[in-house]
Amino acid sequence: MPKRVDPTERRTLIADALMRVAAQRGLEAVSLRHVAAEAGATTGLVQHYFGTKDEMMLFALDVVSGHIGERMSSAVNALGPEPAPRDLLRAMATQLLPLDEARRADGRVGLAFFAYAATRPDVAEVQRRGSVGLRDFFATLMPLPAATTLLALVEGLALYMLTDTYPAQTALAVLDEFLDSVFSPAAGRP
Repeated sequence: MPKRVDPTERRTLIADALMRVAAQRGLEAVSLRHVAAEAGATTGLVQHYFGTKDEMMLFALDVVSGHIGERMSSAVNALGPEPAPRDLLRAMATQLLPLDEARRADGRVGLAFFAYAATRPDVAEVQRRGSVGLRDFFATLMPLPAATTLLALVEGLALYMLTDTYPAQTALAVLDEFLDSVFSPAAGRP
C-alpha cells in the first residue's frame, strides 16, 4: 500500500527548509532548487506543493508568524490570569526581539521578507495585515499612537540586534523605558 503523505506536513517541511536557506544565506539565495536540496527533496516535489516562489514565500511567512504567535501565547500564559497591560505588552514585544537562536533565525527571515515584500504588493499586503493586526491589539491596551510607536520600536530594536548594533540588555532597557513612560502615573495610565 502506498505511503500517505500529509500535504500540510510536506509544505511545512519545505517552508522550514526555505527558512533555513534564508537564515543562513539570505533571501536572495532562496530558489526552488536550493530549498529542494535543503529539504532533501526534488525540485519537482517542491513545485508540486508550490507553483511559484511567491507561494512558497507566503507559506513560509505564515510559518514564521505561527512561530511568533506560539511564543507570544506561551509568554502570555506564563503571566497567569489577568496580567497587567504593561506586563502583557512586554511579554509579547520581547517575543519579536532576537533574544535566542530561534527568535534570531525567525528575525533574519522576517527581515528578509520585509525586503522581499518591498517590490511585491501581494506579499506586502500579507505582511501589512499582520503588522496592523498586532498594532491594533497593542492599541487595546494603550493609546493608538503609543501602540504604533511600540511596534516600530520593537521592529527597529530587532533590526539593530540582528546586526549586532545593540546587545539584548540595551534593547530590553529601551523597551522597558518606553513602557514605563506610557504606563507611569504621570502618563495618566495606571
